[in-house]
Amino acid sequence: MAKHSNIKLDKSLGQHFLNDAHILEKIVDAINRNIDAKENIIEVGPGAGAMTAYLYKRENFSLVEFDQRWADYLLTKFPNLKGRIYNLDFLKLELDTIYNSMAIVGNFPYNISSQIMFKVLDYQEKVPVVLGMFQKEVAERICSGPSSKDYGILSVLLQVYYEAEYLFDVPREAFNPPPKVVSGVMVLRRKQNLHINHNEKFFKQVVKMAFQQRRKTLRNSLKALIKSDEIKELEIFNKRPEQLSVDAFINITNILEQ
Repeated sequence: MAKHSNIKLDKSLGQHFLNDAHILEKIVDAINRNIDAKENIIEVGPGAGAMTAYLYKRENFSLVEFDQRWADYLLTKFPNLKGRIYNLDFLKLELDTIYNSMAIVGNFPYNISSQIMFKVLDYQEKVPVVLGMFQKEVAERICSGPSSKDYGILSVLLQVYYEAEYLFDVPREAFNPPPKVVSGVMVLRRKQNLHINHNEKFFKQVVKMAFQQRRKTLRNSLKALIKSDEIKELEIFNKRPEQLSVDAFINITNILEQ
């Protein structure tokens, strides 16, 4: 039971509310350092509004809360946010109906955190910063580089567009109720002067196919996409996906499109 109301937490929605003031202040400090004061912000999954309490005075600030009970509670607690609390499924929301450009922040529900990141990819041109809390292993996976066991599909797809930085751990005891896992806060900052020189849809296909068989060489995992023996014999196809940088994946995409 949340301490501040009679609303029961819904485990099916991954509701573990952060109630450690020190951790909250560290997250808000990171938000203030990484997100321009004039930038629009959408907070995802605010729940009881622990983080919202630090941000609600911003004029360019909105909330997306799926649970009707908490959306109603937040309107009572933060009446100045009337018209800016969206009781909707973030994964189905057309973000540019709220703002044309927006930073995404939140203590993201762990059960949909990867889907949230794929949603960000769909809107990467409009999302300059993502900053928030994830299950630690998900945050580390997103921020990891080549030759790491954590390096995978999300790492590559997001790092095409963003610089990813893992900021700090959040212990289980910082939540009510405590989750079974350690959490971590990370930030994505969209790269400056980004020039896309690859087919984005095909790039995603290449990356996903490569990591779905990550123990195999690219010659084997991508054989359905290799059009000629000449391409097949290129040295780069002797490698496994975790050995390739983001730029190398872009290079392979361009090779396979020839």
